[in-house]
Amino acid sequence: MDRLSRRTVSDLRRANRAVILQQLYFDGPTSRQALGPLTGLSSGSVSNVVAELAADGLVEEAGSLDSDGGRPRILLRVSPHSGNLIGIDVGETRVRVEVFDVTLTELARADIPLTGDGYDVAVIVEHIRSGIERVLAEAGVPAGDLLGIGIGVPGVVERVPGSGAVVHCQTIGWDAVPLEALLRASSQLPPTVPYFIDNGAKTLGQAEMWFGAGRGARSAAIVLFGTGVGACLFADGKGRALEWGHLTVQAGGRTCRCGAPGCLEAYAGAESVLERWREAGGQPPRHVDEETQLTALLAAACPTDGTDPDPVAYEVMAKTAEYLGAGLSDLINLFQPERILIGGWAGLQFGSRFLDDVRKHTTKYALSYPAGKATIALGKLGPDAVTVGAATLPLEDFFARGGRRDTPAQEPTPPAWRTALEGRVLG
Repeated sequence: MDRLSRRTVSDLRRANRAVILQQLYFDGPTSRQALGPLTGLSSGSVSNVVAELAADGLVEEAGSLDSDGGRPRILLRVSPHSGNLIGIDVGETRVRVEVFDVTLTELARADIPLTGDGYDVAVIVEHIRSGIERVLAEAGVPAGDLLGIGIGVPGVVERVPGSGAVVHCQTIGWDAVPLEALLRASSQLPPTVPYFIDNGAKTLGQAEMWFGAGRGARSAAIVLFGTGVGACLFADGKGRALEWGHLTVQAGGRTCRCGAPGCLEAYAGAESVLERWREAGGQPPRHVDEETQLTALLAAACPTDGTDPDPVAYEVMAKTAEYLGAGLSDLINLFQPERILIGGWAGLQFGSRFLDDVRKHTTKYALSYPAGKATIALGKLGPDAVTVGAATLPLEDFFARGGRRDTPAQEPTPPAWRTALEGRVLG
């Protein structure tokens, strides 16, 4: 019973630390007096927890606030120097690595283009390893200060005991890639630095829900529109990735990168959009990356110099808006989200010109009642949202542990009765 009581008190203290850290982090500098009503903790608990957090270097003073007829109230905030985080986006055209302080202020970044070897696993692992070394050296951050490394990847991420995160992604030829184990084997980082690997659409979504256009929404679907398309769904504070790009929109249709016919990605991903433009007679600029080609397509479809749109380019873009609208209508009919947000480098470019068309087609294909309750908008965090969202994965874990750093896992000592019993069996 004593052991149970001690564990319960420890859990309560960790939960109280977590709630105060999150309150200070998400809602800005706050006084001790205001923390009580905001968190539901007693003034005594607030004082004790704040004292602990300050002693641990996690909370610091951030000015004062005049009060009516009394002493000024000291404002508190989460210290930017509480630790550092790394966010990584394994994207379609490059691997981006960024190091942040706890406030998610960028300290350094490395962009490593993907060339002909593309998604070769060994190459990606080396890009991540070298990118981490580069940003840590540039920012002057000791590896021991890292609270964790978050990585957004394409595909389905499975957690396997003994191996960590394993990635399945048909579109890039990854079949059960033990990415976390490979990174640990190649890295010189301390074993106490945890890895958090998840689908890139989910990391984008978490960034938008925490800091961007999703804040305050009870439920939201966030779409990542790049070379391919993906999505995630957030409800009740929890997110999960959806392989939305592999929803069938045309039975027996165009072959998708995954090998199946008729996927949404085969019509609405940037790679397929550019391919449809070429098939229709368009001429994308040569020897440039996909982002530059899509920019050229949008410029031809929607010129800003007063000239008439190129009819072929415009038709390709207009049809893409319809495909996306049809895909979004499925998200609405299935999940009835309060908001739909469009992000990713291609989504932000495309949405700046064709968002109204996407809304129109979504309404046409969706059931009217849930469609009438959903708003469709662009994400606010720009093309860096995946790396920011990846960095929130270790930050979320750090808050959940009440701001306590991880320690290497220890093999539990078996109780004496088990050792004795095993001895009898073996004997």
